[in-house]
Amino acid sequence: MSQVMFYAKPEAVNKEKHRTLRLDTSVANLNFAKQTNSVMLAGLEFQHAAKEYPIVFVQSANDQVFAAALLGVRTDENLFVNQDGRWDARYIPAFVRRYPFILAESGGEAGQMTVCMDVAHPGFNTEKGEPLFQENGEPTAILNNTVRFLQDCQEGYLRTTVFINRLRELDLFVTQAVKVEMTDGRSFTIQGLMTVDETKLLALDEKKAMELFRLGEMGWIYSHLISLSNVNRLAGLLAAREASVVTNG
Repeated sequence: MSQVMFYAKPEAVNKEKHRTLRLDTSVANLNFAKQTNSVMLAGLEFQHAAKEYPIVFVQSANDQVFAAALLGVRTDENLFVNQDGRWDARYIPAFVRRYPFILAESGGEAGQMTVCMDVAHPGFNTEKGEPLFQENGEPTAILNNTVRFLQDCQEGYLRTTVFINRLRELDLFVTQAVKVEMTDGRSFTIQGLMTVDETKLLALDEKKAMELFRLGEMGWIYSHLISLSNVNRLAGLLAAREASVVTNG
């Protein structure tokens, strides 16, 4: 799962090059995310995300496993971005909220990160909105707050990687297909998703189970398991979207 899937033209933030750049926050269109059916989640988001989306685990080609919010049942379709570019859910994943900024590897020392932005974002200009830099070249509050948010996101993803590795070591994952049943008889199947096997979880010895509990990770696991019922919600959203297309067509 690419960290930069939304970024058409990422560029490192530079106080000289971008001294006069402003961000018009009124340009809040989220159409940049309308063609993805999943986004990465941090464990700290599970409690809120579980009320809206199925939370699953996805294995990449290089054997990394990520937690993800499932946003659609068809490839390149996000059922939570409406025709006006607004997000139809109470909780928006941080992966989406951080746009148009992102922390990216700098290419220097291992682990060193650079604040980048998508300069193709229509909210960037030199006349309207909040400046990124003060006249003396120091970052403004909006940029400082953005950097803190990006750092929090990065720490959350790293913490979640530790959590996922623990689940793998405990052999708690099972790979399965998620089937979405439509009321008109159609069905969509999403292959290769990973979920926690509750039978294996309940069979853990007391020491290992208590460790998950004390780390706060048992709550994450059950948020994930409870969230799987939201697959039915995806079916409803898809049916509503298709009905809207027919009506407006």
